[in-house]
Amino acid sequence: MTTLSASLVTIFLLSIITITHATTITVVNNCDYTVWAAADPGGGRRLTKGNTWNVNPAPGTKMARIWGRTGCNFDGNGNGNCQTGGCGKLVCNPGNWGTIPKTLFEYTLAQPNNPTDTIDISLIEGFNIPISFTPTSNSGSLGGKCRTLRCTADINGQCPRNWKVPGGCNSPCTTQGIGTCGANGDSKFYKQRCPDAYSFPKDDQSSTFACPSGTNYRLTFCP
Repeated sequence: MTTLSASLVTIFLLSIITITHATTITVVNNCDYTVWAAADPGGGRRLTKGNTWNVNPAPGTKMARIWGRTGCNFDGNGNGNCQTGGCGKLVCNPGNWGTIPKTLFEYTLAQPNNPTDTIDISLIEGFNIPISFTPTSNSGSLGGKCRTLRCTADINGQCPRNWKVPGGCNSPCTTQGIGTCGANGDSKFYKQRCPDAYSFPKDDQSSTFACPSGTNYRLTFCP
């Protein structure tokens, strides 16, 4: 086989591997109000009720997140502010993870030393929108660790008075002066209402889940 032929075969095989392990996250707005979805990587998208947005992270993506923004106004250049979760733009810049409070979905796709996707819903930065996250393939695998995650409690309605802000509820883990963080701290408010969610640092055992590489997912606002 010539060097050129070998190179073409290598490229072809790498393409097959990439396609095999490609991941699609379908973001769905089921809320009765507009949600401006944000993703890093991915940017951002305005979603009215019933709208969807496909986010296609590259294989090996790590420390990634998707969240919803509310109460946004943007000018013709896509610059503006939101009541919750805003990043200053309609399409968020990489590394700009938005303002608190916000309900977060976090993920790391399979790495060389970990052949599975690692996923969680996090309330460490507070709460603004109820969400669910569902594997649309491979559900129930890995001993049940690949399953639907939910945080759908009426947290905004039940939010303690000194945590409450317009459009959301702050967290004692990221907002000074409103309470204590930790397994036995005031962050229990979140853990009791959303046991699937990552509610304080080192809450990995009860709140970090996994799915096989190449799993597709659906993230729903107001499920």
